[in-house]
Amino acid sequence: MNVRILVAAVLLLAACTPAWTAEDSDTWKTLFSDGLLDAEGKTVSPDLLKGKLVGIYFSAHWCPPCRAFTPRLVAFRDKNAAEFEVVFVSFDKSQEEKDKYMAEAKMKWLTVPYKSASGNALAKKFGVRGIPMLVVLSPAGNTVSTAARAEVTKEPDKAIEQWKKAAAEADKK
Repeated sequence: MNVRILVAAVLLLAACTPAWTAEDSDTWKTLFSDGLLDAEGKTVSPDLLKGKLVGIYFSAHWCPPCRAFTPRLVAFRDKNAAEFEVVFVSFDKSQEEKDKYMAEAKMKWLTVPYKSASGNALAKKFGVRGIPMLVVLSPAGNTVSTAARAEVTKEPDKAIEQWKKAAAEADKK
């Protein structure tokens, strides 16, 4: 491959990729002040969210609409994992129920600790009145969609592109 073409491609890619700053990392650390856990319950860095759209998913195993939507969200997230990550905020009645739900539904995404202050703060911040609810944030932590559940359900093939456009607008401000 011609070196000039390669350099041009790298520069173009860099120009199209949102910059990740320490401020962005601080945003995730603030939103998830109790930390983040992976699907196995191990503490992970919020830097895993670097450059991604982030869906905060409020749900519980006891909730029939949640159990109906979760498999769709799992498939959607797995298909789009390079640019979209989910953080689960559980409304389950116990840590055991949360763990069972995550395993049963094959949720390979991140979660806040069970009954954490940050989970409660996020539910309050986004006005969660019912579950399931999916809120999407830009790579910089700005709200992109509070109706993401409907967007994933009705037009999953268009959702990521719509969120990227909304994120670009939200992050300009």
